[in-house]
Amino acid sequence: MRQGTAIIIGAGPAGLTAAIELQRHSAIKPIVIEASHEIGGISRTIVYKGNRMDIGGHRFFSKSDRVMRWWMEMMPVEAAASQNGYLRYQGKQREVPEAASAPDPEKDDLVMLIRPRKSRIYFLRRFFDYPISLTADTLRKLGLARTFKAGVSYVKSAVLPQREEKTLEDFLINRFGRQLYLTFFKSYTEKVWGVPCNQISAEWGAQRIKGLSLTGVVKHFLTKTFRRNRDGLAQTKTETSLIEKFLYPKFGPGQLWEYTAGLVRQQGGEIHMGIAIDRIHVDGDKVTAVEGVNKGGERVTFAGDYFFSTMPVRDLIRAISSPLPKEVTEVSEGLMYRDFITVGLLAKKLTVSEDDGTPLKDNWIYIQEPDVMVGRLQVFNNWSPYLVGSKEKTWIGLEYFCNDTDPLWKLSDEEMAKFAIGEVAKIGILKPEDVEDFHVVHVPKTYPAYFGSYDRFDVIRGYLDRFENLFLVGRNGMHKYNNQDHSMLTAMTAVENIVNDVKTKDNIWAVNTEMEYHEEKSGK
Repeated sequence: MRQGTAIIIGAGPAGLTAAIELQRHSAIKPIVIEASHEIGGISRTIVYKGNRMDIGGHRFFSKSDRVMRWWMEMMPVEAAASQNGYLRYQGKQREVPEAASAPDPEKDDLVMLIRPRKSRIYFLRRFFDYPISLTADTLRKLGLARTFKAGVSYVKSAVLPQREEKTLEDFLINRFGRQLYLTFFKSYTEKVWGVPCNQISAEWGAQRIKGLSLTGVVKHFLTKTFRRNRDGLAQTKTETSLIEKFLYPKFGPGQLWEYTAGLVRQQGGEIHMGIAIDRIHVDGDKVTAVEGVNKGGERVTFAGDYFFSTMPVRDLIRAISSPLPKEVTEVSEGLMYRDFITVGLLAKKLTVSEDDGTPLKDNWIYIQEPDVMVGRLQVFNNWSPYLVGSKEKTWIGLEYFCNDTDPLWKLSDEEMAKFAIGEVAKIGILKPEDVEDFHVVHVPKTYPAYFGSYDRFDVIRGYLDRFENLFLVGRNGMHKYNNQDHSMLTAMTAVENIVNDVKTKDNIWAVNTEMEYHEEKSGK
């Protein structure tokens, strides 16, 4: 059995998955080093006066059976969700991992809930289904003229598609037509990235919404109408964006990762908080140690046999002690990131509701309105009722995408909250006088960007892959817009490589690039 010490930079999903997988499959001791004072990375849960905020919203759903089982083994599924020990997801009946007893969320805290998924687009001060659904309601809200233009432009794209999809604009137009792209994708996407869609690599679409198209929406609509799978989390081969139910920890995603961190410690691993790594010591083709500053201002060094990095690639390159090839430095410094602000608002009520007058059922709402900066709105009550201190209140999160050099990033919390309240009041979501409290969270480097020098990223990959005991995993660690499950799979694959003495790292980089192939061929 493999022995030694693994130094893991970052206590997010990828880092903690690597740590516990090493403990399960080897005798390698994990030492996790986290720059912040919080567990979970962007999958952490913020607690404010008894209310909990999910940063970005994390649906626990994956096409990977391995990840689904991993989650359910960590946190048993609520009693009401399974029948005779089985649960349906991906259109198949799967065995629920055995637990001492199926937990009741009203009595037990360590429990996965089964939550209904509902997302919509807010456009023209109206709600549209997301993903786009072909219903009479959608067509009525769009109007005859827009519907006609959408149909014509889709047919045009289907008959004469862009043969080479270089940009995200090309990718989306090929799948939805120009009119639907302009109506439902362009504004929100450009809010997220801060640059036009024709300057973003098509690879972003391939990773985030691969397989989803107007044709896919039609197929899903027909399947849902004529062959509903009543107790399923998703239909067979349904795209992730189309799933109708998902798993969710009772107290948010951070609960799972805090529990995982506790297990790592119980099994002899170490987790050090508040240490920012700024020096990577190398000797030839191996990393020998990492160095950083602890909360007391002292420099500390961690030597090891294996090294996992989830820190931003640009910061990793800057920290390497040996002289770097000029081209590597140039590409690294050209990598770009998008930062993120969430404004939590506790309100007596919202001014918008479902058609029957009941509170909104959405998990999140994409704000497509071009006259406000807010990009997305979460209703935390609908992720889990246990995220809200008072069930009589509505607890929402307003999401803003920006750069840390923007004026928005530099606003005080009070100024940011006032700005956010004004925006959602402007588009008719709530009345300012109904807001009782707020909480503002800044999250730097949330989104690795698919522009800047990204088109030359292979230069960096080629340089870093030569360090045989260094493994890049996770979203920022690979400068790859991975979901939580993809980040976990990169860590699992890296651990497997170590245990099985696999030298290539191609299989790590292939995660979320050839996912359909891996699922169908490996069954994992």
